[in-house]
Amino acid sequence: MAKKKILSTAIVLIAAFNAFAQGNGAAGITKATDMVTGYFDPATKLIYAIGAVVGLIGGVKVYGKFSSGDPDTSKTAASWFGACVFLIVAATILRSFFL
Repeated sequence: MAKKKILSTAIVLIAAFNAFAQGNGAAGITKATDMVTGYFDPATKLIYAIGAVVGLIGGVKVYGKFSSGDPDTSKTAASWFGACVFLIVAATILRSFFL
């Protein structure tokens, strides 16, 4: 039983050494880079869509506060507008950094 464990451990180690000895990993890094950059367009569009939904919800909330005469309307409007601008700017900046 101990011989089988030693033999199987040796086989696994030899297989691992062979896997690491296949190259310098440039092909793997290139493939990973291509995969990550492939997700930027859909992710950017998703962030823009989330920004639009947040803007609509914020607009409805600000309108409700304005209609009820709440004195805190400008603060709420500024925070919702700031959140929308942040989403759009963050998506654009990330895209320009990585693509």
